Amino acid sequence: MRSTLFLAGLVAVTVVWALVSLLTFPLPYRARFHVISRWCVMVRWLMRVVVRLDYRVEGAENIPRQPCIVFSKHESAWETIILPIHFAPQTWVLKRELLWLPFFGWGLAMLAPIAIDRSAGKTALQQVIEQGRERLARGAWVVVFPEGTRVAPGTRRRYKLGGASLAAATGAPVLPVAVNSGDYWARNSFLKYPGTIRMVIGPPIDTQGLRPDAINRAAERWIESTVAALRPQAAAADPAAAS
Repeated sequence: MRSTLFLAGLVAVTVVWALVSLLTFPLPYRARFHVISRWCVMVRWLMRVVVRLDYRVEGAENIPRQPCIVFSKHESAWETIILPIHFAPQTWVLKRELLWLPFFGWGLAMLAPIAIDRSAGKTALQQVIEQGRERLARGAWVVVFPEGTRVAPGTRRRYKLGGASLAAATGAPVLPVAVNSGDYWARNSFLKYPGTIRMVIGPPIDTQGLRPDAINRAAERWIESTVAALRPQAAAADPAAAS
């Protein structure tokens, strides 16, 4: 029942705020982001009140003053709602098909995302570097989900080179973020469960002089070990995961 009520509220808020977002087109980027990201605040309120799903942030002292590249574990739609609240203004590296979604995609398009065609290969990688450099220069956080998609709790995918290549090209630090959101709001799941999600922010990774693969290894090592530590019971039950 709570998940149904949440979905109804989410649809209503998204439709209304998508139309509001279109009206922000004449505004400067920062003002536009501030208005559109109020959608995230409203959806967070729905999660807390309707689903009783809250969260806590650990390691906030690691967030640098200057915007950089955020590498986040991606287990749920939850990250796309909460990260804009804590890293503002921000843009995302995402698949361009998301911009075609009615209402939600309209709001995304107004926030200057780095929307890539995954089949474009080197052209897409160059797009990430060129547009990511420009977004960083204008003072925006660049948020990357290095595995490229949502993953189920306890699993991982190969870390892609796009975000790491941007870091190597610009020398911008990488800020790793670990979450256990999939325990409460699973990938492609209608049901949401009450509880408290943990979002852990690690120390920035200095990327100066590092190759993209070395940057990915450092980020993956911290993120995956921290995610495993958020689920000690699962790691204890699975020796392979613990190693």
